Amino acid sequence: MADAWISRATGRRKEAAARVFIKPGTGQITVNKRDAEEYFKRGSLMLIINQAFEVTETEGKFDVYATVRGGGLSGQAGALKHGISRALEKSDPALRPPLKKAGFLTRDAREVERKKYGQPGARKRFQFSKR
Repeated sequence: MADAWISRATGRRKEAAARVFIKPGTGQITVNKRDAEEYFKRGSLMLIINQAFEVTETEGKFDVYATVRGGGLSGQAGALKHGISRALEKSDPALRPPLKKAGFLTRDAREVERKKYGQPGARKRFQFSKR
């Protein structure tokens, strides 16, 4: 399996991490041994995943095999987009400028803020009482 794939990369978003392998093909995307449409049931998540191919004008030219773990579906879709972008850049360095301009090579570092002890949430506070 490993020698047929031309490029591999890791993508991350929130708590999710995706290992992505790409090779020239027909545009088939496999996530955790399932078809991507079956794994990501929402159409908006499929749009996120395909953004890297649209920006580089390579729709239908690469097959993608990915394993994702951690986080929720939205974070996993973002991690997959990041991994696909990095793998495309590795396979063809000429694709770097459009990916960089779209911001797909930058890891989105936003994480969920932790809940503070003695308070109802990360930012929420109990109501102030003067008396």
